[in-house]
Amino acid sequence: MFQGATSLSLDAKGRMAVPARHRDALTALAGGRLVLTAHPHQCLLLYPENAWAPIRDRILAAPSFDPRSAATKRVLLGNALDVGMDAAGRLLITPELRVVAALEKQVWLVGMGSHFEIWSDAGWKRQHEAAFEALSSTEPPPGFEDFSL
Repeated sequence: MFQGATSLSLDAKGRMAVPARHRDALTALAGGRLVLTAHPHQCLLLYPENAWAPIRDRILAAPSFDPRSAATKRVLLGNALDVGMDAAGRLLITPELRVVAALEKQVWLVGMGSHFEIWSDAGWKRQHEAAFEALSSTEPPPGFEDFSL
């Protein structure tokens, strides 16, 4: 299970050093076989390959002639890349995906349970602020009606 947000730097070649605790888990879960793709919220998603496979299959089963289904396929599958970490535990983010997520030097690796989101520094700050603002509502989100901390 991946959780927590970590600020990282991309090197000049667009590589991100995956923190050791996540690197070890990714290697154990999927032998280092990963899938990197775009998300409609303009971040990237990083999945262990075995966690991505059922999601990919569900996306593929959606109707191709529905414009929203086709758009979802184009974003999620059209940008999906099989990737791996190098011997130093770095992940290369292609120039095309860096553009999609507006990634520059500072990025955020955010654990989301089964996968990670990779955000630009500005994008993560916007999302973080928007999340706290959304949670300030008196109405709990669906599924959290009986939730307590």
